[in-house]
Amino acid sequence: MDRPPDPVKLLEIWMRWERGDDTPGRVMADLKTGGMREVLEHLADPASAAPTGTTTL
Repeated sequence: MDRPPDPVKLLEIWMRWERGDDTPGRVMADLKTGGMREVLEHLADPASAAPTGTTTL
């Protein structure tokens, strides 16, 4: 069974690139194997968006 993507791990991969520790190609490969696609698909899915127009009492 595949594990869900770990956003903390994905951020650390990104930060390695920003610090200049890794090349863009290495970062892209690590983001791909780390599940970045699944994170982006989830964020882009309108069904996963929080409901709007709700009122709280």
